[in-house]
Amino acid sequence: MRTNRITRGAALPALLSAGLLLTACGTGSDGEEASGTDEEGSPAEVVASEPVVTTYDGGLYVLDGETLEVVGDIELEGFNRINPGGDERHVFVSTSEGFQVLDAAGAELTDTLFTADTPGHVVRHDDRTVLFADGTGEITAFDSDALGNGLPEDLDVYTAEEAHHGVAVELANGELLVTLGDEEERVGAIVLDENQEEIARSEDCPGVHGESAAQGGAIAIGCQDGALIYQDGAFTKVDAEDDYGRIGNQAGSDQSPIILGDYKTDPDAELERPERIALIDTTDASLELVDLPSSYTFRSLGRGPDGEALVLGTDGALHVIDPEAGELTDSIELMDEWEEPLEWQDPRPALFVRGGTAYVSDPATQQIHAVDLGAGELTGSVTLDETPNELSGVAH
Repeated sequence: MRTNRITRGAALPALLSAGLLLTACGTGSDGEEASGTDEEGSPAEVVASEPVVTTYDGGLYVLDGETLEVVGDIELEGFNRINPGGDERHVFVSTSEGFQVLDAAGAELTDTLFTADTPGHVVRHDDRTVLFADGTGEITAFDSDALGNGLPEDLDVYTAEEAHHGVAVELANGELLVTLGDEEERVGAIVLDENQEEIARSEDCPGVHGESAAQGGAIAIGCQDGALIYQDGAFTKVDAEDDYGRIGNQAGSDQSPIILGDYKTDPDAELERPERIALIDTTDASLELVDLPSSYTFRSLGRGPDGEALVLGTDGALHVIDPEAGELTDSIELMDEWEEPLEWQDPRPALFVRGGTAYVSDPATQQIHAVDLGAGELTGSVTLDETPNELSGVAH
């Protein structure tokens, strides 16, 4: 993208003023205010290997991803969302003030804050991280490895045509894909070149939501009637099998050209509990539906190290699907059956996959489980004092 560059000096006052507002909200496990850096401004001492983070009502737990030991309990009021920052150390916490940086390896919430009106999607692609502020349509992009000491020196900022619940992806060649919409509706996406010139547009994606990248560089975004693929400078529409076939959440893999998506068919449902998933082949713009033994939720989708599709079902099993064959190949039993709550903010089992390990939360037992995907076996569990909600961690 490399456009509308903001220097660190220009952005720092906003960072400091917003950061001070939240400092008192974040505390480390010893009760002291958490800064995430020592007096020299260096990152905090590493206390967690391969950190995993889960939210609870009133805070965050930081777990060591290898041992599942809780190494940090950080108080933070409100409903907070979490996403990988894009490197091996940091996680973004979406708060009422914006995107705040958690030093997960140091188990401390830093004062580094990307101020945002209604922080939305965080996207990591080709070593770049892109933040989307739903309240203003402001998009901020930077190198994923630049989160070590405060605000990155080089920030690229672009503002969408109108504010909406959107998403943006920066491609390896510097192109920027941005969804189109406003407060009333979302209709599609555009792509800008490095000079912010529009080079592609599609308004054939009603209710656009979510994104995912596939092997070969294709980007897919979900629609209420299928999906939209962007590759090689052009958009291609993938039609759903139903007039209303909503794909709102997706999971991609560098090891597969096929995108995993959810699939809902009832536009009038208060809460639809789907029992089919969609497989979107970006090589020929085709879509295949696969039946599952149970329903699942928007926190149920993931991909394994070889590109296998993973779905955490309400039957308590982690289902493994061969995306090429479109077949269920394994079901790993992890917990009792459960039902998705009506309110999307309420806790429900969640899936976070990193490499060959799948981490799964079970709010009913207040546990986090680790699963070896190669062996198809549970390798460890930890019971928390509070009920886990969202689940994430650092990226490789």
